[in-house]
Amino acid sequence: MHPAATPFLAVRELAQRLNDNDSDYDALLEMARDRQFVLLGEASHGTQDFYRMRAQITRRLIAEGGFDAVAIEGDWPDTWRVNRFVQGEGDADADANAALRDFERFPTWMWRNREMRDFIIWLRDYNASLSPEERVGVYGLDLYSMYQSADAVIRYLEQVDPQQATMARNRYAALDHVREPQAYGYAAAVGARPDAREGVVAQLLQLRADALLHLSQDGLAALDAQFFAQQNAEVVVDAENYYRSMFGRRLNTWNLRDAHMHRTLSALGRYRVRRGGQGRVVVWAHNSHLGDARATESHLRGEWNLGQLVREAVGAKALLIGFTTYTGYVSAASQWDGDVEHKWVRPALRDTYEYLFHSTGLDRFFLPLKGVAAAPLREAMLERAIGVIYLPQTERESHYFWTSLSNQFDALFHLDETNALEPLDAPPHWHRREEPQQAA
Repeated sequence: MHPAATPFLAVRELAQRLNDNDSDYDALLEMARDRQFVLLGEASHGTQDFYRMRAQITRRLIAEGGFDAVAIEGDWPDTWRVNRFVQGEGDADADANAALRDFERFPTWMWRNREMRDFIIWLRDYNASLSPEERVGVYGLDLYSMYQSADAVIRYLEQVDPQQATMARNRYAALDHVREPQAYGYAAAVGARPDAREGVVAQLLQLRADALLHLSQDGLAALDAQFFAQQNAEVVVDAENYYRSMFGRRLNTWNLRDAHMHRTLSALGRYRVRRGGQGRVVVWAHNSHLGDARATESHLRGEWNLGQLVREAVGAKALLIGFTTYTGYVSAASQWDGDVEHKWVRPALRDTYEYLFHSTGLDRFFLPLKGVAAAPLREAMLERAIGVIYLPQTERESHYFWTSLSNQFDALFHLDETNALEPLDAPPHWHRREEPQQAA
């Protein structure tokens, strides 16, 4: 390719059109051959195609690539219930719908959906023929479960050290006046009540110090229980800091959250090795968490993200994969804690990577982003991000940011038109999808 080639010509030369079969992912599996972490993104939290493709890719990474864990942008205790299901533990849920039931916090459709259910059913079946040490697990990276995690720590200590369980109750008591995390954060930030910082940190340090004592018997089961409890204690510490910082001015809560995700992912890799595995993890989260923040405008605001932190920690052992769409439908709300709606995704704005991809006429393709040929795709352009809320009336301000694509990801999947993720037990109004607007 000529060094002065345009982004349009770069895409036309590099893109590999998709055929809607497993061979679509051969190039990605080759790229993942020696990686420890493969991070699979999404341009929205409500696009069926992204979930379906991530599941297809992950099945191959597990079955052919030796990956032994999946980490999702979900809360730690909620996802642990799924983990018990896929590993076929004796007292785990009997069916996938039940295993997903702890995902009760908005947005429930993000993990309680048909694609997630089908994937964990497949994974349970895959694990059935493996030894306990070999079974693939599913884990949560997020930190919103402050109270559920505190309760889980206490339940664990009641089994292994009742005296420490009493101490944990006392330490976590400062969290308990409302059991609503944002109300706690506000009260602690303005000094209306004592905050729980010292107590929750002390409890985490105690769990770490007692880890070997608690692992003195029961082998793998004890290791799993201790790791679950310790990570819950980590969640309580970081969630307390997160919610308190929401009402302060000094700390960036985005950075707190993604730093927690990175620490959890790193701990998960080490734990899987101790468990007898390879410690190779597939991550499912939004593009905004998994693309390298140093390549985006968020870097100018002093923000980092999981993708950046993983790259800084392990370098070429990480593979960052983005997903984009030009138009279609999405499951999203119109306000926080609002009902899920079946929304039309407006065609991408003209000065965006998505419009560039659409203009090539390639429709659906895989795009490697490394090497000399990808240099034109370092040009700063807009990229769209839809989270759990979609506000088309303020599309440019709410959903676009500047990025250098070749620096943000190692490769990318583009789908010109996509479908909405169907929630389990979708409300009746979801089936009445919003129709595209007619041009004037």
